Amino acid sequence: MTFDFNRFISRENTSCVKYDLRQAIFGKPDVLPMWVADMDIPTPEFIIDAIRKRLNHPVLGYTFRDSEYHNAISWWYKHRHCWDIKADWIDFCPGVVSGLSHAIRAFTMPGDAIIIQPPVYRPFFSTVTANNRKLILNPLVENNGQYAFDYDLLEKQASQGARMLILSNPHNPVGKLWSKEELLKLGEICIRHNLIIVSDEIHSDLVFEGNTHFSIASLSEKLAAITITFSSMSKTFNLAGLASGFVIIPNPVLKAKYAAELEASGAGMGNIFGFEALKAAFTPQGQEWLNALMQHLNSNWELLSKGLATYSKIKVNKPDATYLVWADFRKTNLTDDQLNKLLVHEAGLGFSPGTEYGHQGTGFQRINIACPNQTIELALSKFAKIARHLE
Repeated sequence: MTFDFNRFISRENTSCVKYDLRQAIFGKPDVLPMWVADMDIPTPEFIIDAIRKRLNHPVLGYTFRDSEYHNAISWWYKHRHCWDIKADWIDFCPGVVSGLSHAIRAFTMPGDAIIIQPPVYRPFFSTVTANNRKLILNPLVENNGQYAFDYDLLEKQASQGARMLILSNPHNPVGKLWSKEELLKLGEICIRHNLIIVSDEIHSDLVFEGNTHFSIASLSEKLAAITITFSSMSKTFNLAGLASGFVIIPNPVLKAKYAAELEASGAGMGNIFGFEALKAAFTPQGQEWLNALMQHLNSNWELLSKGLATYSKIKVNKPDATYLVWADFRKTNLTDDQLNKLLVHEAGLGFSPGTEYGHQGTGFQRINIACPNQTIELALSKFAKIARHLE
């Protein structure tokens, strides 16, 4: 089966964060928006059909997650991630960000220290502090665009009483897939110091050819016993608006604590259309569509990287996973404010400033390439407007 990922679909005037908030976000209503992590690619028709089928029934009452839902997640993880997931390990979250908040409240107390690894997804910062926990930064070590864990600093921080580590895998925004060896070494520190690991794996399906994603909980029974894994079909199949995710918790004691927090917050009911969408997505048909999507994203990467190669002051490395390119503008010697103004107001490009991910993102921009080819071509034509600053 063939899929058309280059069909242009206008998203304006659909209450779309990416397009309809451009004036509020960038101060300019007509920038080319390549920032927030959703796709300018239609949700697969077979998922839309599943939602339509449910809408044929005229009653949309209270719902629950049935065995078909749990089996779909188990099937997907076995076939896509080589991890055998038991149905009773699975619970609900409205989304990964809300799931992080539930996990923080379930497994830590106010004032407890929680470690994050910037540059990293901005809600990691805000979710920790909004829940009155102490934020501990364990920055990644960057060398020529490649990133690694700082194990020595992590060992020190863990030994000083931290209670939780929030892991991004694949890492957003740098696109890094952590190797089995890297995860095991990090996990040994967490086991030794009794840290709960909360692993955000929402981008884990979006892996470029030649790379492998490993869920840290899948690597050993000891790691499974201390890990809370959050994910969703939303990034993979462009379903963020359904606000529907899931969590995998092999440890029954931890799962009971999470379930109690979910019930206390009143957030456990879920979205009937989210459940139907997941059951349609996590199927052989979903695998076929995703494989084709990754080929399209790879063509977008090749188009972007070839176009940017003409500029000596921009450096991009291909991400291992995600549809997000972490672009290094540090050689321009522009401040972040100057860089943002140049991109937005002179070029008309709306990216995510690197400083959104911590000060370690200074000089970087995150570029979303989940779009038709022609959007990449348009972006490159806009870069040409500011070529004098980039060559």
